[in-house]
Amino acid sequence: MSLRRSFDIACVCLAAMLAAGCATKPVDPELQAAYEEANDPLEPMNRYFFEVNYALDELLLKPAAGWYYTALPNPVQDGIRNFLRNLRSPVILANDLFQGEMDRAGDTIGRFAINSTIGLLGLFDVAAELGMPFHDEDFGQTLAVASVGEGPYLVIPLLGPSNPRDLTGRIVDFLIDPLDYLVQDDAFSYGRGATEGIDTRARNLKTLDEIRASSIDYYATMRSLYRQRRNAEIRNGQSDSDAFPGVTFEEDFDFEAN
Repeated sequence: MSLRRSFDIACVCLAAMLAAGCATKPVDPELQAAYEEANDPLEPMNRYFFEVNYALDELLLKPAAGWYYTALPNPVQDGIRNFLRNLRSPVILANDLFQGEMDRAGDTIGRFAINSTIGLLGLFDVAAELGMPFHDEDFGQTLAVASVGEGPYLVIPLLGPSNPRDLTGRIVDFLIDPLDYLVQDDAFSYGRGATEGIDTRARNLKTLDEIRASSIDYYATMRSLYRQRRNAEIRNGQSDSDAFPGVTFEEDFDFEAN
């Protein structure tokens, strides 16, 4: 078992222990409604880890993303993202099938076949030009479709915003990813995850700065954004809110711009 997978499993265990220690709901009806809407009974702890992650982002991820954005032409960045998306095809396909989405499963198979060949191992998204746009699926979404509750909002060190359902889904996705068995190399696993994080962060450099500058409570804003994004992904549609135009969190974002 890779170190990365072991770390994620440890996070799930940590999440379960923390969830068991949720704070008592307020008695006042108005405060209770706000408490339930936020779904954040561990807010003091979450805010602490949010600040830790924000510091790490400012120190490490944001500078790396800035270099990546400046040094690499947009077509090269697009090629990297297309390649990473293509690598996720087996996991996306599995979750398409788990959810009974046969049409989307067919698109995933078609995309992988076309982009892995004509698209030069996925560097070019030829399938999208042929009417098969990219869609993402993960086991957290599969659990949601099966009516599994999300559980309390959590901010995980290094990984960022999550909840017990999405953390569990993250582990299952690693377990069913054939690349994790075909390439049993921690360097590959860490490199792939780091590249995904840097690429996603680079595509949101200006937007996240604008959100932070305009937010009265940056933590609460990012919590709301994360939950809206996940709800939209579960519905295979767009967010109900237009409060965050230009945000493109299509991929896992390890630091979630903290």
